[in-house]
Amino acid sequence: MKKYKYYFAAFTAFFIWGFFSLALKPISSYPSLDILFYRVFFSVLTMTVINLVFRQKSIQKNWKAFKVMPQQRKKSIVVLTLVGSLILASNWFIFIYVVNHVSVKAGSLAYLICPILTTVFAFFLLHEKLSKWQWVAVAISTLSCVILSLNNLHDIIYSLVVASTYALYLVSQRKNSEIDKFLVLNLQLLFVALIILPFYPKYSGAIPTEPLFYICIFCIVVFFTIIPLFLNLYALKGLNSSTVGILMYVNPIINFGLAIFHFKEQVTLLQMISYSLILVSIIVFNQKIIFAKKNKSHAIVEDLKSK
Repeated sequence: MKKYKYYFAAFTAFFIWGFFSLALKPISSYPSLDILFYRVFFSVLTMTVINLVFRQKSIQKNWKAFKVMPQQRKKSIVVLTLVGSLILASNWFIFIYVVNHVSVKAGSLAYLICPILTTVFAFFLLHEKLSKWQWVAVAISTLSCVILSLNNLHDIIYSLVVASTYALYLVSQRKNSEIDKFLVLNLQLLFVALIILPFYPKYSGAIPTEPLFYICIFCIVVFFTIIPLFLNLYALKGLNSSTVGILMYVNPIINFGLAIFHFKEQVTLLQMISYSLILVSIIVFNQKIIFAKKNKSHAIVEDLKSK
């Protein structure tokens, strides 16, 4: 039962992210850098207030735990936290640019490729083991991405960059599990804010005056940054990177649906086949956890019948 809460956290995070384009598209006329600036600054402000006002005991507890750690482990945590923040910031900027200036489908394609790259990175960098069925699921996912890329070479280049950055972020944070996840996320965003702050005066546009911009930024900060990122990092406490990565497919499936039914982007038969294969790969990859409960219930029924 304990594992299910981590699955639920990962699923919920990617389910929420699937609707990200709804908050991005209304402000697509604003430069991608401006959206990134305000997303980071408002996220840092919100999380810092929450931590300082409501989570002081948690901060003190984590600081005491950090101080008694071996020096090598301290260094590792600092490096993973800071490197993770740089990877995350680059992922955000590229994703915002792709959704607003390339296409929603290109952003969706990135998160189709990402689970495959996450699995590969985790296998080679973290030595995570996969079952035979999980490798079958990865093969099905790869096939679907190959089909999608046949007539979208331009999109696939952008998608690969977005996918690689987030896959690396997931893999790196799998090893960064000792410190409270909400605090780690706050520190990462604070580090990103400090890095981009000197560039704000020169590269930002005029201060937005439209209420719509700030409404969208609020939604992006709360619903598409703080909540899903925290759930994602929490899920990594109980699941390996490959499993969290494959659940990422929930995101592009929803994104693809929005591209068709909400943004009215054209789709082809090949794309429909590819996304159907993605659904199959999710079920195959998680067949052990999906059917475990069913098998357990069946065993209980059979046991009651025998009595």
